[in-house]
Formats: sequence, structure tokens, C-alpha cells
Amino acid sequence: MSALRYLVLPVGIAIVAAAYWFLSGEAAGAAMLAVFALAMLLFVRILLPTLDDVGPTAPVDPDWHERS
Repeated sequence: MSALRYLVLPVGIAIVAAAYWFLSGEAAGAAMLAVFALAMLLFVRILLPTLDDVGPTAPVDPDWHERS
């Protein structure tokens, strides 16, 4: 997947925040939506590079043998 697909959610939330502010004029709701968009952008920025990582693996015990 391209990074553009993951940026759709934060950009969409930012557009909703801007539309909410222009249509209602209420700053508190628009600010909360804008902070949520920034949080999602930060979430994508931090976690997207680790998307293909398999994570840590358990150490292998050289003395262990599977039962036959």
C-alpha cells in the first residue's frame, strides 16, 4: 500500500475540521477535530515505517528438541 492511502484519514479529518469551523463558527469543536487530525498524522508518521516489521522473536534454546 502506498503512503498516500494512509494519509487519507488525517487529511479527511482536517477537511471535516475546516468545514465544521466555516459552517458553524464554533472554535472548540473545530480545534478538537484539528488536534485529532494532527494526532492521526503523528500516528501514521511514527507507525508507517514499521508496517512491514515482523517484530521481535523469541530466543532459540539450543538444548530444546521437539518430541519425536
